[in-house]
Amino acid sequence: MPMSHHSHSGEFCNHGENTLHEMVQAAFACKMEVFALTEHMPREQQDLYPEEVASVPTSEKLSEVFHGFFREATRLQSAHNMSMAILVGVEIDWIRPSSKDWVNSLLSKYQFDLFIGSVHHVHTVPIDYDTVNYIKARDIAGGTDERLFEDYFDLQLEMLQALEPPIVGHFDVIRLQSNSQNQDLRHWRGVWQRILRNLEFIAGYGGILELNSAALRKGLKEPYPKSEICKEFMKMNGGFTLSDDSHSINQIGTNYGGLLAFAKELGIPAITYFDKGSQTLDRRFPGVSTKTVSLTELQARAFFG
Repeated sequence: MPMSHHSHSGEFCNHGENTLHEMVQAAFACKMEVFALTEHMPREQQDLYPEEVASVPTSEKLSEVFHGFFREATRLQSAHNMSMAILVGVEIDWIRPSSKDWVNSLLSKYQFDLFIGSVHHVHTVPIDYDTVNYIKARDIAGGTDERLFEDYFDLQLEMLQALEPPIVGHFDVIRLQSNSQNQDLRHWRGVWQRILRNLEFIAGYGGILELNSAALRKGLKEPYPKSEICKEFMKMNGGFTLSDDSHSINQIGTNYGGLLAFAKELGIPAITYFDKGSQTLDRRFPGVSTKTVSLTELQARAFFG
């Protein structure tokens, strides 16, 4: 059951490439069996990225773009008759407490199949966009990676408690622009305590961590989340799913061989995936539930052959 629960397209995301239709076609050609379309949520005016200011200069315009995404995503979902399930969702961006109102507004307006809970900003500054902004956020936090990591996981807990996302996106993406990309996070007591606290909360409400291969694509030695984090979540009987976080057709399924090897080495027995049917796991997403596929069976699928 090759799947990705996290993707973007250049049609509705300024730092992506290809149309949404092209992304779906490419995922099918790659023998994906579940492919989720999860565009970034609209954000407040002050949070627009530089490339957005030129093309979608207002928050209202960004909301119009997102509406276009949902319309096209649901059209593709309805028209699709191939042997690949298409899920329609959104990747939320938790920036400040008012982000909750934005997310709840989206959930009331659109009938999603799922959403991904992510943190891309700390102290309202982007932390995975580029090094310049990461350093700015780090300076605000106190000048060290350790302090910024602590603040990141505190903000992540705010998001988790407010929204209980069905999938938690790139759990430790804070590593990307840091000087501590591959460091064992148990080295920092305060950071590690926060990680364990957040994992316990996720496990408590039944959230799923994505094993996100984008970290490998961007040069990190391990995917998101790192192995020591995954091991702790396994002890809590937490579930994992697969995501490529693709932003173009060339990134669909990238490094999935390495992702599967990572999961196998850790001893993750099965992968969770979301499925549309008659059962409902979360009342916010009627008719959507989760299933599991063993790692052995997954490895035997055509995608990995």
